[in-house]
Amino acid sequence: MKKKKINLRDLKPDSEAEHSNDDGHDHSGQSNNFKAYIPAIISFSMLIIGIGLDYFDVNFFKDWVRIIWYGIAYIPVGLPVVKEGWESIKKGDVFTEFFLMSIATIGAFIIGEYPEGVAVMLFYAVGELFQNAAVNRAKGNIKALLDVRPNEALVYRSNDYLSVSPETVEIGEKVQVRLGEKIPLDGILLSEKGSFNTAALTGESKPDTIVKGEKVFAGSINLEGVIEIETTKEFRDSSIARILDMVQNATARKSKTELFIRQFARIYTPIVVFLAIGVTFIPYFFVDDYVFINWLYRALIFLVISCPCALVISIPLGYFGGLGAASKNGILFKGASFLDAMTKINTLVMDKTGTVTKGVFKIKEVKAIGWNETEFMHYLMAMEEQSTHPIAKAILEYKVEGEDYEASEVSEIAGKGLKGIVNGKTVLVGNKALMTANNINVLNETETIVESIVLVAIDNKFAGYVVIADELKEDAKETIKALHKVGINSIMMLSGDKDSITQQVARELNIEKAKGGLLPEDKLNEVEILKQNPQNKIAFIGDGINDAPVLAASDVGIAMGGLGSDVAIETADVIIQTDQPSKVVRAIKISRSTRKIVWQNIILAFGVKLVVLILGAGGLATMWEAVFADVGVALLAILNAVRLQRMKWN
Repeated sequence: MKKKKINLRDLKPDSEAEHSNDDGHDHSGQSNNFKAYIPAIISFSMLIIGIGLDYFDVNFFKDWVRIIWYGIAYIPVGLPVVKEGWESIKKGDVFTEFFLMSIATIGAFIIGEYPEGVAVMLFYAVGELFQNAAVNRAKGNIKALLDVRPNEALVYRSNDYLSVSPETVEIGEKVQVRLGEKIPLDGILLSEKGSFNTAALTGESKPDTIVKGEKVFAGSINLEGVIEIETTKEFRDSSIARILDMVQNATARKSKTELFIRQFARIYTPIVVFLAIGVTFIPYFFVDDYVFINWLYRALIFLVISCPCALVISIPLGYFGGLGAASKNGILFKGASFLDAMTKINTLVMDKTGTVTKGVFKIKEVKAIGWNETEFMHYLMAMEEQSTHPIAKAILEYKVEGEDYEASEVSEIAGKGLKGIVNGKTVLVGNKALMTANNINVLNETETIVESIVLVAIDNKFAGYVVIADELKEDAKETIKALHKVGINSIMMLSGDKDSITQQVARELNIEKAKGGLLPEDKLNEVEILKQNPQNKIAFIGDGINDAPVLAASDVGIAMGGLGSDVAIETADVIIQTDQPSKVVRAIKISRSTRKIVWQNIILAFGVKLVVLILGAGGLATMWEAVFADVGVALLAILNAVRLQRMKWN
């Protein structure tokens, strides 16, 4: 069966889907952002002018002139809501907040309370603008996926290398890849050897050395010279395309969190509507001088009062405060719903390389045998100066005293190491296979070392070894302790790096569950297994291209934004901009504080609303009192939300 070609334009962050009543504006530029506020500005201006004309009892501002004026003022903010309510009704979803806002404000016009009708809808529109601002300020666009795909391939055709799109390259063609370029398609190596950075694909922190005839994968970066490969797959079947396909599918499977107000409106709206009907007709059975028009008037006032304006505005204000507080702390949430989702997390899965480690090689241990450490390192560094391998670069960063030695007659033994002359002595630098080939016995302790190890022999005698390892980030250990303190007790590490290295890092960090040697699909499978238990609410932290499918599939995907790959950053729901894993703990704390503030605002708004509703049903409250009550609650909600900007989370 032919595979569907990936359309990267179809990939969008979930935050774009969380706001169902899209205003239709493009929020990419400042001018377009301003356009979103124009309807509210027009309505507000006309409302203020109308209220002024009413207050001074201007002669011409009567009857139809007054109705038309307020009608025009209502249209910019009211028409989109009425239209949305009608569209929802056509889809069978009657009791939405759009329906409630529509009948309440139209009801205000029916009973002659024109400015109140405009004011209520305007207040609602302002709340929606706050909500849009909260989401649009923090969300990103999936545009960097195009940068991850290799965009050209140098193919040997007609006795020359031609630059073409990778999608046009056929199986069996010869492709040239220059130093620092990405492998455009999966294939086999035609050159004698090559060194590749595969960290983005596999999570393997150590560069991968490949010899002639072995497989190379699209998306790997060529670290040594110019190489040639023979393609074995079409681009759409390559490793990088498969990963992007998994991102797309995982995103499609991911459930989208609805904002509280959407769920609340489905319950609140029908209750209010039926109560209003009750206010109209039930008094007929209990009141002697029942007049239908009077009780209809009260019911319409009841509907106007019932509009959850303060409730609508207080919720996005709380989230806006949370998003702002997170941004100040170097944490970017791509939407208000992810603040909510973060509060429910009880299981944390993390990548290793670049997430809890620095992804940079450094010398961890030097052991010289029969030599002092300084002289031993001079011999080793003299040899490594002749190599371009990333491990050689890590060794050359080591600081030693004295003058440097010079190596001569250095030759590279493919897949084993280097051989040369330093100070008249024959020096071998490489792996155990090199030592075995030259009949040199190494210490048994080297067999138990799981990190990368460089063995050294001088004049056919074992002289020692150097252990090269990826360093833990400074706050990695403290992060795990802090996660336990905030109630995240289920922590798991998944890595594409060797299982032995992954297990060692997990032990150092006191993480009980860890698995290494995983491909991107293996990581995805592990998370899918965890998701089979509905009690598990999973957050995943990663930074590589290989982490993107898991980031998309998790309840909350968290990416390291400083050094992380573009795909991981764009796929994730939360970005840690400073690359510090400890910020994940802070993100959890900020989310919980935000939810607390939001619920305080909800209880405040609903409590005040309930009191005014009761007064309105008894004819003791007018619509203006309801509007002013909403304004007061909204101001209190603003002050409450502002507290988030001043809070400290340690």
